Order: sequence, then structure tokens, then C-alpha cells
Amino acid sequence: MSVLEMQQGATIEVRERRDNYAKFVAEPLERGFGMTLGNALRRVLLSTIPGAAVTYVKIDGVLHEFSTLPGVVEDVTNLILNLKGLPIKMTADEPKVLQLQVTGGPREITAGDIQPDAEVEILDPSYHLATLNSKDGRLAMEIGVEKHRGYVTADKQQNVEHLIGIIPMDSIFSPIRKVNYAVDDTRVGQVTDYDRLTV
Repeated sequence: MSVLEMQQGATIEVRERRDNYAKFVAEPLERGFGMTLGNALRRVLLSTIPGAAVTYVKIDGVLHEFSTLPGVVEDVTNLILNLKGLPIKMTADEPKVLQLQVTGGPREITAGDIQPDAEVEILDPSYHLATLNSKDGRLAMEIGVEKHRGYVTADKQQNVEHLIGIIPMDSIFSPIRKVNYAVDDTRVGQVTDYDRLTV
């Protein structure tokens, strides 16, 4: 085999597949190609696949992220961290605004309490957002969401008006949160110096 020829008969097989997990195996690959392909796939999957995320929040009675809300267990910083991980899917290309209004506790506030929108799907309605700890507890907010790719810091959010009360957020748009890969030896006939890539 010349230096420029790739191994014939390389295959990609789906070994496992669930709602939020998949395992792929590619083999046989020339020595060194497993690491090269694995690293490239990992970088592409984490940074360039578009997705949806929360870009800002406006909470009634809150002017900045270092506030607390009466009747709510979480402070605003923890509430923002919970919103940052909100699993959503959008069909709209334009930014959307979601509404959440909950009164009376004690009770847990979940993503399912967000008022439905035809173009935004909440992927996990049981996702925890906050906890009301009194019957007078109240949480009302508007949540800005949009589609993009990669990671965008709060100061780089382009569609967020920086008005009093609006808190821009760091956003992780990638729908893929974690990628691991492993390279093992595999054989073709009597030759054992080929790579097997598991992603």
C-alpha cells in the first residue's frame, strides 16, 4: 500500500443510541488517524452545531444579578445558573421571549411552568428552576431565547438590549454538552497496527 492510499473497507458503526447519548466506532484507520479524527470530531461537535439557549432574563423586582427575592429560596445568581442549563429546542430563527409567572407556595418551580410557545419546545418539563418557600412567594420573569452556535458570553449578546432590569447571560448554544473519544489498536488480517476510534 502506498503512502497516499487509505485502508479500504473502513466502517462506521452505531454501537449505542439513546435520547441524549450515542456511541460510534470507526475502524480500521491508519495508525495516527484515530487521534486526528477523534480530536477534530470532538471540536466540531462541541463548537459548530447550532442550538438554542437563554440569552437574558428580566425578573420582576430585580435590577441586577446580586439580588434576592422574598419567598424564593434561590438568589438571583443561582436562578440564572439554573436558567443557563434550561434544555430547549427552537424552530424559529428569530429571538423569542418566554413568560413565567408563579405565585403561592411552598412549591418547586420547573421548566414546565413556563408558558408554552409554539416555536419553543421545553425538552425537560421537570427541570428545576427555583423553589418558593412561602404562600406569599412569587416569581415572574421574561426569558429571552434564541438560536446560535458555540458559547457566547453575556457582554457579547447582540440581540439583548441593555436596559435596567435586563440581565444578559452567558449562553451555551451547543446541544452537545460532552464528547469523549478513545483510540485502540485493531487488526486487519495479520497486521495489527491500525486504529479503532470510539466516539
